[in-house]
Amino acid sequence: MLVVMVLGLSILGTALAAVWSRHESRQLFFQLQALERESMDLHVLWQRYQLERSTWAAHHRIERIARQELDMQVPDEEMLVVVEPDD
Repeated sequence: MLVVMVLGLSILGTALAAVWSRHESRQLFFQLQALERESMDLHVLWQRYQLERSTWAAHHRIERIARQELDMQVPDEEMLVVVEPDD
């Protein structure tokens, strides 16, 4: 009788462990899918920021702002000073 009871409890414990393992596996899979979606969203956002950065740093844009908004101009040759390092 004791052997039957031990075997029954063993079967019940194994069944509960299998159910718990399956549940945990599903939870982890859902978490993985959510993290993969977040990763893709962050990658798209990063690409947008890269594009925006290249737009803001475009040479023609910077030159236009320097000339129009800051009233800057290319200096004449007489105004240039070349500084060379000491050896």
